[in-house]
Amino acid sequence: MKTSAKVRIVAGVLGLASVLTLGAALIPGETPAERPSPAAAGRLTLEEIPVSAASLKDTIRALTTRLERLPRDHDAWAQLGAAYVQQARLTADPSFYPRAEQALGRSLALRPGDFAALAGQAALAAGRHDFAEAVRLARLSEAANPYGQGAQAVLADAYTQLGRYGEATRAVDRLMALHPGVASFARASYDAELRGDRAAARRMLEHALDDAFSPEDVAYCRHYLGELALHSGDLKRATEQYRLALKAAPDFTPALAGTARAAALSGRLEEAADLYGTVVARLPLPQYVIEYAEVLTAAGRDPVDQWALLLAQRDLMKDAGVKDDLTWAEYEADHGSPARAVEYARAEYARNPNVVAADALAWALHRDGRDREALPYSRRATATGWRNALLLHHRAEIERSLGMDREARESAAGVRDADPSFSPELPALARFS
Repeated sequence: MKTSAKVRIVAGVLGLASVLTLGAALIPGETPAERPSPAAAGRLTLEEIPVSAASLKDTIRALTTRLERLPRDHDAWAQLGAAYVQQARLTADPSFYPRAEQALGRSLALRPGDFAALAGQAALAAGRHDFAEAVRLARLSEAANPYGQGAQAVLADAYTQLGRYGEATRAVDRLMALHPGVASFARASYDAELRGDRAAARRMLEHALDDAFSPEDVAYCRHYLGELALHSGDLKRATEQYRLALKAAPDFTPALAGTARAAALSGRLEEAADLYGTVVARLPLPQYVIEYAEVLTAAGRDPVDQWALLLAQRDLMKDAGVKDDLTWAEYEADHGSPARAVEYARAEYARNPNVVAADALAWALHRDGRDREALPYSRRATATGWRNALLLHHRAEIERSLGMDREARESAAGVRDADPSFSPELPALARFS
């Protein structure tokens, strides 16, 4: 890509991101709450309990004004750092992470060992996909304040990304005991989902919905109920949940993306493409950009601009210290170089040996013609009982390539059972958001 074109794309990313109205509720003295993603956090970590972008900007403005008058207010520095972490997630602009790092460092310089600042640093590490460091910092925060909600939230998410599912469950249980509410119910939902218990996952989200009081909380819960329905193949129910989410909070971008997914999987590709155009204009996260490109391709249209935007995002994330080998492993395996996909996937799995990273490595190896190496990773990816059609599809394809016809038929049957609407031509739409 020519340098001038790249600059224009990067500028567009940052400019478009400024109009978003999605984010997480900032807990005074703690870190934002979020629902863990089965994929690495930076690809689509907008799973926070949302407030409006305007209120987050107001929070940052108020804290900045206060710190001009009271520069030694360590609590305000900690809250400002947490707000910047959330701003980075909210806008898909990782350039806010260095600001968060500076603010949280100021807080700890003024009050070494402060639990809120440590929890903020843990959330920052998680945002940058350094989940081992996130665990270390969250444990320090927990030691400073065993009742801190933020530390347990980060621990639940980071342990999930590290593939340490038993420890993640214990952190979720601790969070539920400390603060039963939307954030804890959402994490409990995903924990159940990973074990293949969709009924429990739905029940936890319904509890979260019962506890929701703001329009953004309601939209958040409705959106994830829609996601559960979508990935179960119930497109009608999914569309209705997305509609209710947008009714509660019309600017809630994930629900608009869900509506686009449902339209695409229903065969309405042009409608889906139009919706994705709005989604990406609001929130140019790599996951959305890839979905948009796949839908454009399926509709017979040229996705070159979206691939260029995706590569610009990769540069932005790298410059801000975000490690996201998972997204690029998946992208290269499906749309680029299988050999590069293997390199990215190995790096991701070495750091974060979770089921999604195992699947990414298995699929990259398969696409690179190395099925015997791929099979053990595919088995690990499907070992928790998670009824994920994409993971099962990948396993079926690997088994078929190895001549394991009976096993391939069983895995393919699992795909149909998990999600009758699954389309191998639109793999990104099957990845959880």
